[in-house]
Amino acid sequence: MDHNQEKDHQEDQKNQPVEAVSNSENNQDINFSNRIPLDELRTAVQNLKDQLSKVIIGQKDFVELLIVGLLADGHVLIEGVPGIAKTVTAKLFAKSIKTNFSRIQFTPDLMPSDVLGTSILNANSSEFEFKPGPIFSNIVLIDEINRAPAKTQAALFEVMEERQVTIDGKEYKMEPPFMVLATQNPVEQEGTYALPEAQLDRFIFKIKVDYPSLEEEVLILQSHHERKSKKPIDIIEAVITPELLNKYRSQLRDIIIEEKIINYIAQLVTKTRNHPHLFLGGSPRASISIMNASKAFAAINGRDFVTPEDVKKSLNPVLGHRIILTPDKEMEGMTTENVIEMIVKSIEIPR
Repeated sequence: MDHNQEKDHQEDQKNQPVEAVSNSENNQDINFSNRIPLDELRTAVQNLKDQLSKVIIGQKDFVELLIVGLLADGHVLIEGVPGIAKTVTAKLFAKSIKTNFSRIQFTPDLMPSDVLGTSILNANSSEFEFKPGPIFSNIVLIDEINRAPAKTQAALFEVMEERQVTIDGKEYKMEPPFMVLATQNPVEQEGTYALPEAQLDRFIFKIKVDYPSLEEEVLILQSHHERKSKKPIDIIEAVITPELLNKYRSQLRDIIIEEKIINYIAQLVTKTRNHPHLFLGGSPRASISIMNASKAFAAINGRDFVTPEDVKKSLNPVLGHRIILTPDKEMEGMTTENVIEMIVKSIEIPR
């Protein structure tokens, strides 16, 4: 074979295998294996959703955010008009987790000791003994949280952030898991007290629950009719134990988040602090909440790494109750969602 023939032959070999490899790759399924095994977590999340769907019709975003809040070890504030199953969903959600549950109905005359507990004199020993209040549970439902005065609201600051209560100079630790689910009505303002910003900042999410669609309303009526006298709480079974929940939370801490995603979160939150339409921006706790929620969204979607979409999914529920519009923009009818959307569009998405 002369030099020209050998050169042509080499060119043919160079071209043909590339095409063959390319065709071969197109015909094969490429499997990406996660560094963290997330199949069990995804199955548990689906089982949780299946349990709640036995009673709760629609409200998929509401349920998913509750689960994300649980995995991210955060508290959740639920806002919506009466009669749209806020309290029922929270109770059923607690029932689906094999933990202790308590409910506190907040009223204007509620005192901090009614929530935290108090020291009572024991007549036999002539010593004071601490009697724990209803806050000493794993999942605590606080109904109509904005109906209690500032003194009672302040009693929740320590327990929501530090998972402990200090009474008479002594600390009492909460048994994990500990999660506060609080509901409030945005319409009826008579006899209510606005939650302090410091307390709002302790909720990882504020979930706004809307009315169901026409199709969902029909399904609600049919489901209620078919259940007859059976109580919704009796239909739900516990599918997650505290041990499993602790395992899933540990896996979340190992979810990969690249530096460019961390910078993206920091830019988004920092932008809220100097935005002309905002009087108050997000805190560093908001940044941490977005990161933790993004990890949970990634995990329940079967990924061991965070994407910009996970971050964007977390923004409204995390920032909506933390940022405050300037008075003039609020009078113009602008919403926090509008400002968050503007901020997202102004910052380049990492690739």
